[in-house]
Amino acid sequence: MYQVKPSLRYTYQRNGVYYFSRWIPKDIQHHYKTDRLVQSLQTRSAMKAKQAASILANRLDEYWLDLRLRSGSPLFKDKFLTSPLSTLTNAPLITEAKQLYLDIKGKGRGKVFRQSAERIVGYLVQCHGDKPIDSYGGNDAALFREWLTARGLSASSVKRAFSIIKAIINLAISELGVEIRNVFSGVYLPEVTNAKTRAPIKGDGLKLIQSKCLELDDELRWIVALLSDTGMRLGEAVGLLVQDLVLDAEVPHVIIRPYDHRPLKTASSRRIVPLVGMALWAAQRVVESARNAYCFPRYNTTSTTNTNSASAALNKWLKSISKDNLVIHGFRHGMRDRLRAIEAPLELIDQIGGWSLKSVGQGYGEGYDLERCRSWMCKTVLSTA
Repeated sequence: MYQVKPSLRYTYQRNGVYYFSRWIPKDIQHHYKTDRLVQSLQTRSAMKAKQAASILANRLDEYWLDLRLRSGSPLFKDKFLTSPLSTLTNAPLITEAKQLYLDIKGKGRGKVFRQSAERIVGYLVQCHGDKPIDSYGGNDAALFREWLTARGLSASSVKRAFSIIKAIINLAISELGVEIRNVFSGVYLPEVTNAKTRAPIKGDGLKLIQSKCLELDDELRWIVALLSDTGMRLGEAVGLLVQDLVLDAEVPHVIIRPYDHRPLKTASSRRIVPLVGMALWAAQRVVESARNAYCFPRYNTTSTTNTNSASAALNKWLKSISKDNLVIHGFRHGMRDRLRAIEAPLELIDQIGGWSLKSVGQGYGEGYDLERCRSWMCKTVLSTA
């Protein structure tokens, strides 16, 4: 049963959810397969529905005006133009710019990188249409911000979306020589005030988790133990090959390097980390139990490492043994705090964690040797290890 809300223009409710509905003007109906546009606004809030419907209505008005101009409707005839409108720009469509971005910047990057670009550009196309990148105006950027907010995206997600769009357009500008201003660079974005932070796993919480790893002694717990005393990212650990665990060296260590099945997040992520404490125990158990080239075969059954599956399983386990709402990435935060606590040099901390360099000087030389790194990391090991 439809429930019409006269106070909210272009909207109606069905099962409590607001929908946008608008009849298509007769002079441009030949561009469509239907005479009415209907789209869920994905909200039960009257205020959000009103805002979203207003944005969609404004976008349609602009788009329909553009259709009339291009088709030579009575509003303006082609005789007033020095050249057809379709040839006034040599800028790529936003979807073409996205593909250029993925072709150039996407090499060696993970699935999430591609999915994020596809999703955000999809949002922009839904809001404003697939237009040449020089056809978007400053008002379009502001309306896109409001459109994302009306969909329920947090301030941090909106900022992330704009950073992706800006990067896509900036690359197209530099690669194709399009002389335009990136209007998405100047739009105001609200400050993130309620972002959730991941709690670092250290102290008694870390001791409990490590003791449970020793007790259960299986593949999932080996991953946890490996993360707990190296500070590796989950994807880095889950995508390891057995050959990356070097146990017969003077300083046992793990080599973190990119593979086709598991690329690395940044150039700085490529590194060698000493194996100490629970990480050394886990590496030994992995090598002893190896069935094929992968350290963790269950998450490497296809061409790409299934980090999401590992994350879901491990986070579920962490929540079952801790009341602190911990997540697997907390080991990485915890390792940095543990190194801070023993006053390890900042450059050494960044080297161990694979964090991006903060200065040009940090990129000079070979960095700290394995023995020096191990001596500092051993100071962070808890008594349970």
